[in-house]
Amino acid sequence: MNLNHLLISAAGAVLSSIASAQVIPGRYIVMLQAGNNPQGMAAMHGVRAEHVYDTAVQGFAGELSAAQVQALQRDRRVLIVEPDRQVHILGHVVKPGAITAAIVTSTGDLVPTGVDRIDAELNPISNASAVGIAIIDTGICLTHPDLYVVSGISYVTGVTSANDDNGHGSHVAGIAAAKINGLGVRGVAPNAKLFPVKVLNSTGSGTLSAVISGVNWVTQNARFKGIKVANMSLGFTATSTTLNSAITRSVNAGVTYVVAAGNNSLDAATFSPANHPSVIAVSAVADEDGECGADGLATYYGADDSFATFSNYGLVVDIAAPGVTIYSTSMNGGYATMSGTSMAAPHVTGCAALYLVHHPTATPATVRTALLTLATPQSPVEPWLDATGRWRGGFSGDRDTTPEPLVDAAGL
Repeated sequence: MNLNHLLISAAGAVLSSIASAQVIPGRYIVMLQAGNNPQGMAAMHGVRAEHVYDTAVQGFAGELSAAQVQALQRDRRVLIVEPDRQVHILGHVVKPGAITAAIVTSTGDLVPTGVDRIDAELNPISNASAVGIAIIDTGICLTHPDLYVVSGISYVTGVTSANDDNGHGSHVAGIAAAKINGLGVRGVAPNAKLFPVKVLNSTGSGTLSAVISGVNWVTQNARFKGIKVANMSLGFTATSTTLNSAITRSVNAGVTYVVAAGNNSLDAATFSPANHPSVIAVSAVADEDGECGADGLATYYGADDSFATFSNYGLVVDIAAPGVTIYSTSMNGGYATMSGTSMAAPHVTGCAALYLVHHPTATPATVRTALLTLATPQSPVEPWLDATGRWRGGFSGDRDTTPEPLVDAAGL
């Protein structure tokens, strides 16, 4: 790690970071038995399907009357009819005056504290373009010079472009994969191919039915487009059978899913998709200086090298990553500083991509095992020299008895 840091300030209004399980009245998601035609079934029941699922699951979503719900529940070809719900981003812009630190590389790229803290800049991979990452979020700035954006899609009603009109998705994308190009920041897996899957609108909100469409699209296109990792920095407090089934099918198709644990300071077992058994769920750590050892200043969300005060926790959480005052790309070609488990997750997404550069046939289960095996344990926080002569150190303050480790990128 480099102790020569550049201070960068950022300001902005706070955005919503609280997940909601609010049901959307009159809107439902219908999952069918395998082998049934979703469009045909919707038409048979007089439903105008706003979303059609034909790969990760078979089904559709749209507005249903009470009579249609009852008819579908009686149909033996239907597995479940569940309410549509609101889904939200899990990050927010840092309050005015907050700062984040970054080292500067010889190429002129800034290395934000999160990338520095997990030693991604010490990984020899400088071009991860062999790996595709789907960002299921608010979209990505399609013309950002610091991001390698390929094709994408929008499932937001009335929006045809996958371009980011919120900033959150672009921020997530930059943490995972911003280029080494002498401009702006560098990400964990520089230059990985980015696929924006826009399921959340300009306010950072969306629907569960759109998220399922996003997972369906990733599953359809994973092999053809080389998508090996998907990041979901979003969620809601509930569980969806249809979403869980879709993610399971997508993981079985070879896509590693990395998701945010949530910002409710609660057990993540109540939070979806973090509570899915096949995803890598990520909690957030507060790190002020990009260094181990807890010697930095206290942050707004906790002491240096401590569990972030907002982060969800619990048995379903697999791994931790920096998630406080993270500097990264934003919409309109800009940059911003944000906090949240939304920011922690793409650090792990980038690490998964780094591993897949050298292990392109690795299964999601193998990727998970590799990340956990190479990660830095929570204790001791006091730094130690590992076998390579690199200083390592964990974090303190976890709120449960299942100590997830801190992701480490250097040896992937």
